[in-house]
Amino acid sequence: MPDNDNRPRFLTTKEVAELLRVKERKVYDLAAADEIPHRRITGKLLFPTDEIHAWIEGPQAQPRKARPSVLAGSHDPLLDWAIRASGCGLATLCNGSRDGLEKFLSRDAALAGIHLPDETGWNLSAVRDLKLDDSVLIAWAVRKRGLLISKDAVGGIRSIEDLKGKRVALRQPGSGTSVLFSGLLAKTGLSEGDLAPAGDHAHTEHDAAAAVMTGEADAALGLEALAGQFKLAFLPLTEENFDLLIDRTSYFTEPVQRLLNFTRSKDFHDKAAALGGYALNDTGAVRWLSQ
Repeated sequence: MPDNDNRPRFLTTKEVAELLRVKERKVYDLAAADEIPHRRITGKLLFPTDEIHAWIEGPQAQPRKARPSVLAGSHDPLLDWAIRASGCGLATLCNGSRDGLEKFLSRDAALAGIHLPDETGWNLSAVRDLKLDDSVLIAWAVRKRGLLISKDAVGGIRSIEDLKGKRVALRQPGSGTSVLFSGLLAKTGLSEGDLAPAGDHAHTEHDAAAAVMTGEADAALGLEALAGQFKLAFLPLTEENFDLLIDRTSYFTEPVQRLLNFTRSKDFHDKAAALGGYALNDTGAVRWLSQ
């Protein structure tokens, strides 16, 4: 068996089949019957390596590792500010919603910030598909999202359709914004191939807005909260739920409680109002709880 430090965090269906010396169809059958540890992340079937080996080894397997005080997942300007202003001490590894879910599943993060669209709204299908235990989904904010448009391009971009041939700052694959943008393009008959990508992928909301402000891009799918800060035109398209997926044990730790308590402060609400584009009516409410 390979050393734990060299293991991938997740195995594919083919890799599990090779490990068990069975056909891939058998692995699919085991997952469908909930007889093997597995997760579905935005439709893809993955198998947590540590849990698979523990499942093979049986009841004598080692206990799960403790989670670090790390928030992974998607970037949110208000959340980023609140972590610093509250002094909660959480570290951040923000590289998109899907990456956040993977880090949460591998227990490399105590929290994951996500905003993944589904057929009925936001985030609920994504977390239900993971078949998690001891986890809770907490509302952070409802955010206004739309097109951030440069001053030079504002007259020529009045809809998603107008992005054809334009320089667009794209977010990294697996981010909630990337998933949403692909869906918005598809509804108009467009794809990313119809755009002129501007530079490398933008990994944060600030990166996307900065690309538009500096003239590297004509537009980007971004937050209203960044439009004012970067002096960009804003074309509203949707409102999205940004939520925090939290391990139940971690929920009661000092860093997480300090952050959540800070959301009830006047400073927090004043900052949200100053940024614009945030609705905090349900902040802190439980949106989903594992069984």
